[in-house]
Amino acid sequence: MPSQARQALTENRHDIDRLLEIHATLGGSGVGRRHQLEVLNKSALVLLTAIWEAYCEDVAAEALEHLVRHSKGPDDLPKGIRQLVAKELKSDAHELAVWQLSGDGWKRVLKGRLDMLREQRNRQFNDPKSAGVDELFQKALGLTPVSDSWTWRGMSVVNARKKLDDLVERRGAIAHRGKGAANCYKAEVKSYFAHVKRLAAKTGGCVNAFVKEATGAALW
Repeated sequence: MPSQARQALTENRHDIDRLLEIHATLGGSGVGRRHQLEVLNKSALVLLTAIWEAYCEDVAAEALEHLVRHSKGPDDLPKGIRQLVAKELKSDAHELAVWQLSGDGWKRVLKGRLDMLREQRNRQFNDPKSAGVDELFQKALGLTPVSDSWTWRGMSVVNARKKLDDLVERRGAIAHRGKGAANCYKAEVKSYFAHVKRLAAKTGGCVNAFVKEATGAALW
């Protein structure tokens, strides 16, 4: 069964499909530009970036909850997240902070981190380029770097990162400059749409393998 994050991604993708369907209905499938329909293409790119951002946040949160639920003790957690928690507790000004880990305290600490990370992401994670995505999964799970999994036939990790970064930059230009942004074509939307679907599959697979290795239980 797909993860909750994946199911949400699939549902949200229907909105992109719908925009492309409207474009085809109004403009047909013949060769030539439809200037009056370009707003649909720009809307699709903005929405696509938001969908990708939400997916990354959702799968990171779901994976952390999975680790808390299926780990028998703190020693079963991935080394990366144990190092993160240890570093945070050492920097805590309260000398008794380490006792938060006694008994099931480690679960409370991780759940508290999840709430903290969600709050931070609401304020800060608005640029889901490759570097930002890597940082998100590193801070949430101790998984680095998730973008190393972004490769498939005809696509290298370097090019996969660049194409995602280009999409986010295009989104920014559209959102901030509106009509002043460069022309946006339906073929461009389809290309980026296919890319994000591939990235989501690779990211989800990487996270799933990571938590399964740590807990013995897969996300889906």
